[in-house]
Amino acid sequence: QVQLVESGGGLVQAGGSLRLSCVASGITFSIHNVAWYRQAPGKQRELVAGISDSSSTYYADFVKGRFTISRDNAKNTVALQMNKLEPEDTAVYTCHTVQTAYWGQGTQVTVSS
Repeated sequence: QVQLVESGGGLVQAGGSLRLSCVASGITFSIHNVAWYRQAPGKQRELVAGISDSSSTYYADFVKGRFTISRDNAKNTVALQMNKLEPEDTAVYTCHTVQTAYWGQGTQVTVSS
C-alpha cells in the first residue's frame, strides 16, 4: 500500500520558517519526480515546487528565494524548507508523485500577520 505522509505544518508568524516533510512508503521514491502543491481556502490548488529524480528543482515565482525543496532517497523523504513566510502562504500543503499520481493527505500551514 502506497502512502505519502506529510508533516511539519503549523502556525507561524510572518517572517518565520517551517520545514515540511513528505515520507513515502510502498513505492520506490527515488525514481519519482515529486512536487509540493498548496491549496488555500476558496482558491485552486497550485504548484509550489518540484524536484526530479536527479534532483533538478523547480519553483513557482511566488516562492523563489524563500522556499527550498530537497530530497533524501535513503529516507524516502522530500522536504520543503519555507523561510520568510507570508500570510499569503497560508494553505494546506500536499506532496505528489508525478509519475504515479499519488497524493498525501496534506499538512496545514498558517501564517499570521
